[in-house]
Amino acid sequence: MEEFDFEADGRTFTCSVETARTPHSPSWWWFSVTGDRHRYAPFQFEGDDTEMTVRSRVLSYYRDLLERRGITATTR
Repeated sequence: MEEFDFEADGRTFTCSVETARTPHSPSWWWFSVTGDRHRYAPFQFEGDDTEMTVRSRVLSYYRDLLERRGITATTR
């Protein structure tokens, strides 16, 4: 899959697959979010991933991350 962006919770999420530099290592989904200086790689790439399944997983992961940090998704 190619890189894609989507809007949610007042932010822009940019998602892309990156392959490891070592042979036979899995590829990972990376994403960045406007207003957050970090990049995240929470999931390995799966051959049946679609933009919608990745988007759902990324949103779930990020909202949970914000909740664990004590920050609401819409006010950060």
